[in-house]
Amino acid sequence: MIKIKRVYDEPLKEDGYRILVDRLWPRGLTKEHAAVDLWLKDIAPSTPLRQWYHETKKWDEFQKKYRNELIKKKALIEKLTLLEQEKKSLTLVYAAKDQEQNNAVILKKVLQND
Repeated sequence: MIKIKRVYDEPLKEDGYRILVDRLWPRGLTKEHAAVDLWLKDIAPSTPLRQWYHETKKWDEFQKKYRNELIKKKALIEKLTLLEQEKKSLTLVYAAKDQEQNNAVILKKVLQND
């Protein structure tokens, strides 16, 4: 099972294995409070794509561009797939305020073959 959650929300036992999927460490958050088991920053959108999206807020185009980047990150996708099988419960954590339009939403869909 794969879930997504803001890294600023309270970590819960039900989260299972928590993976931070942002390129930058969340502002004002200690490692203890973030309670992440793995920081997989290389699975995050590239810096140019992240900056472009921050300026444009073009969700549909961002999704396409990020999915194209993920195609080139097959080893990381495979790593996440293996972790899901091993740990049974993964939570992809992210820092974005928007809970519906962020990279973790797209990544979850890719991992679930949506």
